[in-house]
Amino acid sequence: MKQKSTTEDVAHRFRAKLLRCWPALKGSLAEVFKPCARPNCPACARGDKHPNYLLAFSEKGRRRCLYVPAAMVPVLKRALQNGRRLEQLLYAMGPALLREYRAKNPAQTGPAAPTTRRRRKSKS
Repeated sequence: MKQKSTTEDVAHRFRAKLLRCWPALKGSLAEVFKPCARPNCPACARGDKHPNYLLAFSEKGRRRCLYVPAAMVPVLKRALQNGRRLEQLLYAMGPALLREYRAKNPAQTGPAAPTTRRRRKSKS
């Protein structure tokens, strides 16, 4: 039976972890309080403001904000947590790939193999 390559092993484990991180997004969710647009709103007349949520994210290098319906707030909170988990997974991938490679390809002792170099022609 053929042994899986290093990258295939790591990729398989990464995909399994990735599936548990769906949905995922990068950004932030903020609760803000603003007056509404309805005329004669009793809450606004008292000086109370209405709670709203804003999703802040980057798009083409610019900061954007969108209002979020109240029903979507729990989904977006979970997606933000998953986005942070996914970012941690990505940071862990480099060392994991290197450790896996080193485990399957132990360092050889002794002098390094000689390399051949071309000499530059001197300008005379």
